[in-house]
Amino acid sequence: MLEQPPKEETLHIIRHIEAEPSLTQRQLSDRIGISLGKTNYLIKNLIEKGFVEIKNFTTKPGKMSKIHYHLTKEGFEHKMQLMQIFLKKKEEEYYLMKQEWDYLAAKKAKGDL
Repeated sequence: MLEQPPKEETLHIIRHIEAEPSLTQRQLSDRIGISLGKTNYLIKNLIEKGFVEIKNFTTKPGKMSKIHYHLTKEGFEHKMQLMQIFLKKKEEEYYLMKQEWDYLAAKKAKGDL
């Protein structure tokens, strides 16, 4: 089975988890701008792959458990790979837009609009 291409939302989740492990899934979904269901799906995927661990901080019975997400060593490596992929993609997009901008600016300077 083919591996799906990486999702930029995954990188955003990893970055937020690394910066603030106590964020809830709802807070993550609000900050990233994706649905709570998609956030849950992506976090579960990161946990299954061993990139994120869950730490439970509530031991009192009857209390709602508080969890923190923790980026593993493998998760840090995955973050670096994702950053490299997306930086390359953004750089390619930048150069294409720059070429189009230069073309339009030259066209405007000639009065060809």
